[in-house]
Amino acid sequence: MLKVFGDHRSGNCYKVAWVMNELALPYEWVDVDILAGESRNPEFLALNPNGRIPVVQFSDGRTLAESNAILLHLAEGSPLVPDDAYQRARVYQWLFFEQYSHEPYIATSRFIVQYLGNPADRQADLNAKRDPGYAALTVMEDALQYAEFLTGDHFTVADIALFAYTHVADEGGFDLSAYPAILAWFDRVRLRPGFLPMRAT
Repeated sequence: MLKVFGDHRSGNCYKVAWVMNELALPYEWVDVDILAGESRNPEFLALNPNGRIPVVQFSDGRTLAESNAILLHLAEGSPLVPDDAYQRARVYQWLFFEQYSHEPYIATSRFIVQYLGNPADRQADLNAKRDPGYAALTVMEDALQYAEFLTGDHFTVADIALFAYTHVADEGGFDLSAYPAILAWFDRVRLRPGFLPMRAT
């Protein structure tokens, strides 16, 4: 059985739990408290020298880190990862977008507010994330005005990856009311039989 080392509150960990639910993969969840430094102890660093969650450990002892790499590996051969080379590349495109243009602003804002308690000494940092965060949401809004899901008519790991932090963007101070296509996408995603609510991980 797979072991997932993660934090229930983390969107990156949520992605992994959700894809496992989508694919009906059995797994054991191992809580890691990053604020208590548990991702920096020797035992965890032996699993991932980068000291970040999530990490998946396979039955043979091998491990894999980085949430989007885990999604792609677990979903290989399923409808969540297209067979067509171009459609597959479009999934990669959104996964890279999520890591470089979305998460540094949307997810980090949530971390400052929800994990750190919105401290006064992080307000300038938080404010600096507003414009690029809204720019990322606008890119998604534009794409979802013309498609059911991010890469077109089919739900993929790209939708899982971007739903994770987008649907809780308000917890970092982002107002989603001006993004009707994103809100409608939330509704479509939640109707999936394999959908896993974040708090249920």
